[in-house]
Amino acid sequence: MKATPLTVAAALAIALTACSGGGEKAPEPSISSEPATEEATETAVTTASVENDDGIPPELRGRWGLSPADCTSTKGDAKGLLTVSAYQLVFYEAVAKLAEIKASGPGSVTASFDFSGEGQSWNLDVALSSHDGGKTLVRKDTGPDAAPAPLTYTKCP
Repeated sequence: MKATPLTVAAALAIALTACSGGGEKAPEPSISSEPATEEATETAVTTASVENDDGIPPELRGRWGLSPADCTSTKGDAKGLLTVSAYQLVFYEAVAKLAEIKASGPGSVTASFDFSGEGQSWNLDVALSSHDGGKTLVRKDTGPDAAPAPLTYTKCP
């Protein structure tokens, strides 16, 4: 008989309960027959960390390039491409996950982000704003590893 993940999880829960001793009841595991999707996992983690906020305002989300070539590259060399979703920023070689929104308004957000990339991790406060109807996005980082000047991106078609 082949062990399924459900069978293994149930056996593990029973073993942990038996080993816990004392009259304490071990918490029962939550077992689902549905595999976790990456999107569901990301949403669960990021929603908890920003306390059910709506994340980065919708008008700031999308694909943004420092140059027009960043939006059209088919070779994977779009080093100036920034993809903004509700809870993260994706760069060429790094990802920044939303940790805490400090201020948010029409066309702008200032928030703390947990960055990771190339085997490193760091934290920065990032201000994103677009005050021209979504044609450009200005990014200003603050913190020890911040870029010295704001960066201006153009919305990708």
